[in-house]
Amino acid sequence: MTPTSSHPVIEVSGLRKSYGGRAAVDGVSFSVEEGEIFGILGPNGAGKTTTVECVEGLRVPDAGRVRVTGLDPVADHEQVSRVLGAQLQQSELQAKLTVREALQLYASFCPRPADWRPLAERLGLTDKLTSRFGKLSGGQKQRLFIALALVGNPRVVVLDELTTGLDPRARRDTWQLIEEVRAGGVTVLLVTHFMEEAQRLCDRIAVIDKGQVAALDTPAGLIRRTAGSTVIGFTPSAPLDEHEVQALPGLASVAYKDGRITLTGTDETVNAVISLLARHHITAHQLRVTDATLDDAFLDLTEASA
Repeated sequence: MTPTSSHPVIEVSGLRKSYGGRAAVDGVSFSVEEGEIFGILGPNGAGKTTTVECVEGLRVPDAGRVRVTGLDPVADHEQVSRVLGAQLQQSELQAKLTVREALQLYASFCPRPADWRPLAERLGLTDKLTSRFGKLSGGQKQRLFIALALVGNPRVVVLDELTTGLDPRARRDTWQLIEEVRAGGVTVLLVTHFMEEAQRLCDRIAVIDKGQVAALDTPAGLIRRTAGSTVIGFTPSAPLDEHEVQALPGLASVAYKDGRITLTGTDETVNAVISLLARHHITAHQLRVTDATLDDAFLDLTEASA
């Protein structure tokens, strides 16, 4: 996945926002290129939603600069609303409004709306068109809000906790939809706490922790920053000397649980473990060697600032 051009569609520089004297966002800066899927990750309360609400023009920054397609989301809110679609973390509609009425209503607000019928079908809402919003399940409401974010044919779409409440099949179907949306030329700003989602969809990711950008890189780049890029797990047929394990080259960490050993390290660590087991004639049961994941990178980055 690569952006279609190098022109920034979203620019955030030195963004600051406080509530009751506490800084929720403290100097956040990043830019999103046209055609990119840009992810924002972070622990609960890290400042992710406040950041995107400033991008959407829903919050007024205390300091810093935010631009969407060159426009100020606050001062130029009407123009920004024509190019930006948003699915908020928490939203509500009038309980008696049907799914069809909601889609038609939101389409009527837009100068060049998308045809909401195939969008509803793609999101599994066709058989719910006559259902009232108040009767929808949490997952169905989430899919409806995604449809409403896209019905205006936006140039940029902000998706905050995109697949919360969706079952695994619906989540993967939604990922495919977002990839199709990007392929159609829409820039996506995605806030998520699902690491698999971020690793699957995002070209680049900003990890926000304690209101600041802890890291900004591609998913692969973030993973390479982990203390150990390779994870080795096995249950030895006999105990291993802990001093010998600690002396393994490239070792970043070791954990023991229920007789199983999990090491993080490098390819050199893998070779050294195999040699150590062979020297002591120990068998490694259920041996697994895997690459580190975005989960590992996220934990390293956020624990480092804890």
